[in-house]
Amino acid sequence: MKYLQLVIFSFCVIMIATSCSNVKNFQYLQGSFDTARISKVQVPEPVIQKGDLLNITVYSDDPLATAAVTRQVGGSASPLTLSAESSPSNISANAAAGYLVDQKGDLQLYKLERLHVEGMTKEQLADTLEYYYTKLDLLKNPYVEVRFLNYKITVIGEVTRPGPFTVPTDKISAFEAIGLAGDITISGRRDNVLVIREINGVRTFGRLNLQDPNVFLSPYYYLQQNDMVVVEPGKIKAAVNNQNTFQYVSLGATLLSITAVFISLFRR
Repeated sequence: MKYLQLVIFSFCVIMIATSCSNVKNFQYLQGSFDTARISKVQVPEPVIQKGDLLNITVYSDDPLATAAVTRQVGGSASPLTLSAESSPSNISANAAAGYLVDQKGDLQLYKLERLHVEGMTKEQLADTLEYYYTKLDLLKNPYVEVRFLNYKITVIGEVTRPGPFTVPTDKISAFEAIGLAGDITISGRRDNVLVIREINGVRTFGRLNLQDPNVFLSPYYYLQQNDMVVVEPGKIKAAVNNQNTFQYVSLGATLLSITAVFISLFRR
């Protein structure tokens, strides 16, 4: 009887110790931080890609001239809504549906030649448009703002809510993307998250260890539009579920206890 009790006790200790050791597998950012290096990390500026939808806002000193150069290409109707700013001399023209970057990486605007914009940042495109509006004497003191309308990332694999997510800003980190997807499940790997990125037609692959504080230094930590994040399952998907492990411990201990009771009764 004492031998059986010792077996039960040993079984429970081993199972609980194994369960507790698995907790570390679910923790993010383990270890110390090199705050000096992390503080110097600069957020990369996203670049324009094929298929991007851009909002282009144009300002100038002449509202009528602004309306004239921001009209729809190939027609008299304008897709732009005009809204007056604080001064009547400043007018903004916003593309309601946005401007689509075609599969050649080009953008076509009224009064301007077709521009190859793939690989440009928002600021570079804005500067380019301001340059051409001034050079061609289309606008006086032009000012241009560019925004992404379809900044999207996709998270799939071992997350709670896999799928595509449209981001309202132009900056999102791997942790924020995982948060949008409802966090990595218990069975997902946090030490080897795959990021698939395509720039100028070239597809690249990066790996992120979300348990390592140095993940902030990775060029894949900050995602770019159209990035795909893939969370892989662990090698022992079912075994790392703590809830199930404790259930098995409880059930196993109960069965062994019942067995011990029956053995004790039959020995009398």
